[in-house]
Amino acid sequence: MNRLSKVFELDPAGLDWPRAMMVLDVALVPLVVFWTIGHRQYLLSALFGLLFAALDDPGGGYGRRASHIAVFALTGAGVTALGFGVGGHAWGWLVLAAVAVTLVAGLAIAFGVRRFVSALLLNLWFIVVLGLAFGFHHHARITSHTWAQTLAWAGGAALWIVMTFIGWLLHGREDRPQPVAELPGDTSRKKLTRPLVMFAVIRALAVGGTVALAFGLDLPHGYWMPIAAVVAMKPSLEQAVLVSAQRLAGALIGAAAAALLLLLPAGEHGLGLFAVERGLEVVALVLLVHGVAIRFWNYALYCAAVAAGVLILVDLPQPSDHTAEGYRVLWTLCGVGTGLLVMLPAGLLAGHTAKAPSPPG
Repeated sequence: MNRLSKVFELDPAGLDWPRAMMVLDVALVPLVVFWTIGHRQYLLSALFGLLFAALDDPGGGYGRRASHIAVFALTGAGVTALGFGVGGHAWGWLVLAAVAVTLVAGLAIAFGVRRFVSALLLNLWFIVVLGLAFGFHHHARITSHTWAQTLAWAGGAALWIVMTFIGWLLHGREDRPQPVAELPGDTSRKKLTRPLVMFAVIRALAVGGTVALAFGLDLPHGYWMPIAAVVAMKPSLEQAVLVSAQRLAGALIGAAAAALLLLLPAGEHGLGLFAVERGLEVVALVLLVHGVAIRFWNYALYCAAVAAGVLILVDLPQPSDHTAEGYRVLWTLCGVGTGLLVMLPAGLLAGHTAKAPSPPG
């Protein structure tokens, strides 16, 4: 019971509804745009571009914020293009790309904690992209273009830049605080010690292994395995166990909620089906916004909200049976298990160096 209480322990100071409402207001723009043009397969890229740009926003003067987010957006566009570009190729290319991106993300600690966090956000997005691209490639009914997915990501990030400009004008052109103050802002460079390099290599190999299993064996929705592994691999074993338990609990709750909600379109046709699907997209967006509000309130509930929102958005354009949610939970369990196993040797290496920053999830 004590361990369970830690998994669902609440931090009242971590609840931030004003921030969530701000994100909801902005996120409605890409939702309405893709409703209008009728290409829902690009909605997830736009939303992730918007949300991750908001997370990466350093605050301060507008010029500094715009330039920083623009660099992040361009890097993310490159990652998006790479992921969707190789997603339809043989699984070996996916493994090679995943190892390279994860290794670069891990070594980004040399440029400061802030850039390390930004790199990990893009690392997570890249694994999601591989899963989406692989699914689209094997789904004849859906057409997805790499350039359009890249443009959708860049458009989402650019929307945040526009909104920060409007906010800057409304507040009298004053410097603004970092939107997500809980994320580190340290940009001081760090020496790449042997343990830090080894930890980055171990993370990359672990992600490569889970990607090989997921795509090499063509596991249904197997990309949840490397996503879970990336999130579970924390700098300390004790921290990894707690985060893995929270992620697993969140995945179970989120998958169950998504499965129930995705039962709603069953038996619907024509206008009724159209209305239900649009309603589910709104529900998914609201769930993601709740995730923004409770990220630092409780990580397990945050994972539940995000998992349910992403499951709904991924499943709507490419309908699947409801065993999909069960597969996702199973691969999440395998992913966090892999992360914990990897942390055993990595924890020994980390004991010889200063404490590394905690990756965001």
